[in-house]
Amino acid sequence: MTAILITGAAGFLGQHLAQHFADKAERLVLSDIKPLPEEPAGAERVQADLGDKQAVLEMAREVDAILHFGGLPVEYPFEEILHANLRGSYHVFEAARASGARVIFASSNHAIGYYERSQRLDVADPPMPDGFYGLSKAYVELLARTYWMKHGVESASLRIGSALPEPRDARNLSTWFALPDMMAMIEACLAAQPLGCRLLWGASANSRGWWGRDDRDGLDLPPFDDAERFAAALEAKVTDDPVNERYQGGSFASDGYDRAEPAPPPPLRR
Repeated sequence: MTAILITGAAGFLGQHLAQHFADKAERLVLSDIKPLPEEPAGAERVQADLGDKQAVLEMAREVDAILHFGGLPVEYPFEEILHANLRGSYHVFEAARASGARVIFASSNHAIGYYERSQRLDVADPPMPDGFYGLSKAYVELLARTYWMKHGVESASLRIGSALPEPRDARNLSTWFALPDMMAMIEACLAAQPLGCRLLWGASANSRGWWGRDDRDGLDLPPFDDAERFAAALEAKVTDDPVNERYQGGSFASDGYDRAEPAPPPPLRR
């Protein structure tokens, strides 16, 4: 690995990425709109707004890979999502096209959050976003496909479930993405020759997982962890919100929900 740019480097996952790749990259560029915490020795620090196209083009100059974890990390009004997540991601892919970099994009399970928990998905099933945040993630997955087909920009979109040191509740028994597993998946995407354009489930090998087939064929991945070892302590940690408990997106799906009756379950593509 040579030159890596991490967007969103001040966030929880961004900080973990910075520490992980500090001794793996010959050059490490860390960017966020917020002031960055203390960065690893030798890393370059750039405080920039992803909505500023020239700033993004400049900080991505002569990098080989962009770990795009920047943008708003939860639900916000549409105009704010539009600026940070949609326009900002467009600038990231323009920068990748200019520099010849590949992009590893932090997508989200909220791109498919309105599937019911009884449904087991693969990546052929269409997006079903549970809000503007999830909608932005689905948009960037398609943006990645467009830049691959039109410009040959390689990318992997990781539909991250719950990337945490340990699962915290019953839902996480299905969605947990152990941090070492996340790092291993990113490393495999950086090493793949070629990478192409992939859509991957960002989850560990959870026995109660909702997500199946994806585009990982040919990636050098180690055996992944399983949240089941936490089940005895967590399986009773559920909410009293039936909308939350019905849908894979959990609280994102119930936020602002005002239907009188649930919509029929969306069909799966089989």
